[in-house]
Amino acid sequence: MNFEFNRIKISGMNDIKKSYIFLILGAVLIAFSPVLIKATGAPGTVSAFYRLLFGTITLVLPFAFSQIRSKRKLHPKGILLATIAGFCLATDMAMWATGIMVSNAAMPTLVGNLSPLWVGIGAFLFLKERQNRRFWFGLFIALTGVAFLFVQDLYQPDGIFKGLTLGLFAGMFYASFMLLTQLGRKYLNTLSYLFFSSLATTIFLGIFMLVQGLEFTGYNPEAWVLFIIMGVIIQAGAWFLINYAQGFLPASLVSATLLAQPVLAGVIAFVMLGEALTLWQIGGGIIVIFGIYTVHFAKLRTKNRNKVS
Repeated sequence: MNFEFNRIKISGMNDIKKSYIFLILGAVLIAFSPVLIKATGAPGTVSAFYRLLFGTITLVLPFAFSQIRSKRKLHPKGILLATIAGFCLATDMAMWATGIMVSNAAMPTLVGNLSPLWVGIGAFLFLKERQNRRFWFGLFIALTGVAFLFVQDLYQPDGIFKGLTLGLFAGMFYASFMLLTQLGRKYLNTLSYLFFSSLATTIFLGIFMLVQGLEFTGYNPEAWVLFIIMGVIIQAGAWFLINYAQGFLPASLVSATLLAQPVLAGVIAFVMLGEALTLWQIGGGIIVIFGIYTVHFAKLRTKNRNKVS
């Protein structure tokens, strides 16, 4: 893959090492999102829309300055892929948020976190990425750990089937977003791809809000402050780091690493909101981390084997 547009020179650090560091930082920042969304008191789709809106606004000047400075033409295929990816991400967010509203927070999130499975299958079918047995074993361990995080809510009856269905399809759309991003980053640098995908996601989420009959105004000042924080720090900041990593790391590895979000979110909720951590959550968190380590170790062994051969 040719990623000449993505090179950011940091002394003593190559692109792969930077990608791992940026991916971890991005995952940590995104883990704050559930806590901030809960604190706004607004419907999930509304919080998602304003997070994307303020994030996109934050990116306008850096994107424009980058284009003026580089005078580089934007690849139409990259813009198209970013737009389609934006639609997938908007659909994922809307389905996930709606699933939570009609059932509970746990089940749509649980099945939505099956996305690395769909990414692994899609990468094998469409990107010709070959996954070894250690990868699938590590992914299975990580997904098992995610299930432990939500096991105490498995028997909530209200709207559970509808929530499961919406969460399942949300995970598929998120997987599509990850795969399209891996393709799109071949044609656009990190900032350009993030700007166009965020812009498309914002537009589609706005359309979804109109369809659902949700209000664009009427939220308290605290909610607006949190919308701006999510837009600037999480959407513009965290996703810049993750999109950079996706220019150098396979989507299957990135999506598996992002399974750490529920674990980190639980720790953040414990520290900031005083929410107690159950034994299921503690045990599930340990299992998730072990599974992610196994996935990365499998990728590293495959890379070393290819070098030797």
